[in-house]
Amino acid sequence: MDKVSVDQLDVNALTEYLRPIIPELGTTFTVEKFAGGQSNPTFKLSNGKDHFVLRRQPPGKLLKSAHAVDREFRIQSALLETPVPVAKPIHLCEDASIIGSMFYVMELVEGNIYWKAALPEVSNTQRGVMYEQMIDVLAAIHSVDIEKVGLSDYGKPGNYFQRQFDRWQQQYRAAELAPIAAMEDLMNWLRDHLPEDDGRCTIVHGDYRLDNLIFAPDNQKILAVIDWELSTLGHPFADIAYQCMQLRMPANIGTISGLMGVDRAALSIPSEEEFVQRYCQTLGIDGIDHWAFYLAFSYFRLAAIVQGVAKRAVEGNASSKQAQEVGQYVQPLAEFALDVINKA
Repeated sequence: MDKVSVDQLDVNALTEYLRPIIPELGTTFTVEKFAGGQSNPTFKLSNGKDHFVLRRQPPGKLLKSAHAVDREFRIQSALLETPVPVAKPIHLCEDASIIGSMFYVMELVEGNIYWKAALPEVSNTQRGVMYEQMIDVLAAIHSVDIEKVGLSDYGKPGNYFQRQFDRWQQQYRAAELAPIAAMEDLMNWLRDHLPEDDGRCTIVHGDYRLDNLIFAPDNQKILAVIDWELSTLGHPFADIAYQCMQLRMPANIGTISGLMGVDRAALSIPSEEEFVQRYCQTLGIDGIDHWAFYLAFSYFRLAAIVQGVAKRAVEGNASSKQAQEVGQYVQPLAEFALDVINKA
């Protein structure tokens, strides 16, 4: 499909379909595509009074298990009655004939979304609270009773990192455009250093980062965790390492903003050690072994995701207009991981 089909919706077809499902939306509403997001195109539906969010799969041929908006809908529905803040899902449409791909609609959560890890828009006091909230909400995700909320079959138990390594290596190979030596070295090291399964199994968000959090207007509370596309059941340390990996990165690598070279203490941002310590204390655990592996794996996984975005750009069905530039970050991400390994 052409690029227009990624950036736009068939409003007439959508209006007819949603009329009996969300009557308050009415038959005259505007559609605006959100600028963020490299994967599932996301739109704001508004009639001036009521506002909703629509997330769809991108059109065209997709990698196996990718762009799982149906899983997003399921997990957000399951988390509604837990301490984990989520936007309320309203309807899942699995009929791709309506707008060209599967989609779901949820309530729009009004709040603040920030893209720069240093949070230059806020005060030191607010900044410290916001990072504490980020840690505490992540711990809350990892504390959900998966059986109680009906998610015991949301992922496969055991050997999480082995399965994830196999999956993302396969995804990377499927999206590979040219050989990258650093990625080969990284995959070889990860394969040889997979830690033994320790039995931990929780909900894993899969893309837990600053711009996937909606803060209250006063920034004292997180109102919603969004973008659950990569969520599954797995090892909680994958999430905490992924978050810390991002904070280790430079200020501008694609849409990710890191804190490399930033004086965190001067900005009231916890150090990596403090970040991990608060997380462990909240969960009542002593510490995290194999930290270098978890960090290196996070870089590898992100590099594989980035490679997928680059491949979709080549094929013409990427969600973001910046997707063509993303492929250049695969090698630096692999090199960052190798640096972590060498220093460890």
